[in-house]
Amino acid sequence: MRTSIFKQISDPKLFKQQLLFWGQQFREIVFMDSNEYPQQYSSYDCILAVDAFTAIKTDYHNAFEDLKQYQQITKDWLFGYLSYDLKNDVEHLKSNNFDGLGFPDLFFFQPKKIFLLKGNDLEIQYLNMCDDEAEEDFEEISVQCSVFSNQNSQIEIQQRIPKENYLQKVSKLLEHIHQGDIYEVNFCMEFFAENTTIDPIEKFTKLNEISRPPFAVFFKNNNYFLLSATPERYLRKEGEVLISQPIKGTSKRFSDPIEDEKSKMQLASDPKERAENIMITDLVRNDLSRTAQKGSVEVTELCAIYSFMQVHQMISTVTAKLDHQYSAVDVIKTTFPMGSMTGAPKISALKIIEEMEETKRGLYSGAVGYFTPSGDFDFNVVIRSILYNAEKKYVSFSVGSAITSQSIPEKEYEECLLKAKAMLEVLS
Repeated sequence: MRTSIFKQISDPKLFKQQLLFWGQQFREIVFMDSNEYPQQYSSYDCILAVDAFTAIKTDYHNAFEDLKQYQQITKDWLFGYLSYDLKNDVEHLKSNNFDGLGFPDLFFFQPKKIFLLKGNDLEIQYLNMCDDEAEEDFEEISVQCSVFSNQNSQIEIQQRIPKENYLQKVSKLLEHIHQGDIYEVNFCMEFFAENTTIDPIEKFTKLNEISRPPFAVFFKNNNYFLLSATPERYLRKEGEVLISQPIKGTSKRFSDPIEDEKSKMQLASDPKERAENIMITDLVRNDLSRTAQKGSVEVTELCAIYSFMQVHQMISTVTAKLDHQYSAVDVIKTTFPMGSMTGAPKISALKIIEEMEETKRGLYSGAVGYFTPSGDFDFNVVIRSILYNAEKKYVSFSVGSAITSQSIPEKEYEECLLKAKAMLEVLS
């Protein structure tokens, strides 16, 4: 079905840029970059998948069943995304909030052309129908230059929920917590710009340079773009092993090493941040246990601190072994949307989020990733990301924080602005 060609790359960093620019000619693109971030669970440093041979695009109705069939019939590489609103396929929920972006709820494609880079080793996998183009394409990529279009218009970023309203909404969420409706909820707000034209590749390149996260993604499906600098993994499957790495807990980076270390240590010992993280880790354990072999769910790392260019984050790692009666898509369906972007208990949190937020989340706090031909997969969490509908000329990014009984509304607002910093910098 596919032909593989192997190459040695002398300058992987340059080659990654060349791949990204070369890929722009196609209607469908997924470019993934781990930015050399040291991580235990990783198959490739960079992947480019382009040009759909087949694809699935659907709203939330029966979406997971449709994806399962598509994945089991193709038995090939599939790249795409799951939007947050697929929650409506899993539970009796609705999404009635405003949606300026209009992305389909689910989109996956089977690419004709894939490039897999690990260190200096490149594997090119082409469907047999176009494998005669591989050498010529490789030559073309090798001479590619980085050129931006300068098509950016003046961007006027607006905040969907003004500060005063935000503080009131967090106070209302605290009431829900004190009444026992929820223990923790992830509350988000949107920043947006209308009648705006951006050069997606230029904005992605900037965002990736200032963030350098392990799960960066440039995604394009015709007029829909995702420019993501997310540090968070949602879920990975390696054989029968499942790995989830929820993030809860954020602190500032400082240029002064002493200040920076202090910020890191404060995060590590902060009782509120630890409580947030432990609650969500518990939720992830519970979600994974639904498709796991009995007694196989383990927390292998609890409240570890990882440092990124913009922030320090608290991350836990939960692993499990898949019970063989379940499929790859079953695991995703029973854990989606991810706990770090919802809250606990999950269903109550999802309902309250819908009531309190003012924008439909869409792809924000969904997941982007891939399935391999053997049914393994790896998906990130769509945060620290810019979304763009080129046809509607609508640009959007959202940020959020976890509200618990110990939350102080002002502090939560500041955390949101801290998370918004990179996207604001890139867009202004």
